[in-house]
Amino acid sequence: MAEKDKLRIDKYLWSIRAFKTRTLAADACKAGRVKLSGTNIKPSHEVKVGEVYQITKGPDRRTITVTGLLESRVDAKKAVGYYDDITPEEEKPAFKSMFHAPLLSRDRGTGRPTKKDRRDIDELKDDFFE
Repeated sequence: MAEKDKLRIDKYLWSIRAFKTRTLAADACKAGRVKLSGTNIKPSHEVKVGEVYQITKGPDRRTITVTGLLESRVDAKKAVGYYDDITPEEEKPAFKSMFHAPLLSRDRGTGRPTKKDRRDIDELKDDFFE
């Protein structure tokens, strides 16, 4: 459980167990799902104590504040001490249940969706996952 002065964001997110692997954390950064003050950051971004990050994983959005730097991956009970979860209650997964998700199915034999159908499906997905 060594602490450092400089630490990459992908390694930090992996060590606090926000992502299962460091590669997944780096890919999330590259895809713009990890933000600092609303701006996308690269996987090589250096983490500083006190910074606030927004992390999006599917329908789940979390906002965390860095309270300490953790170089190696530790168990979940210890990892919680290195960040504060400041996600508003409305955005926590308990309020967004997949059972309340819109039904995205088509009748068998109706063929491929038209362009308008596809736009409607995309809009429905965007409304739910935002």
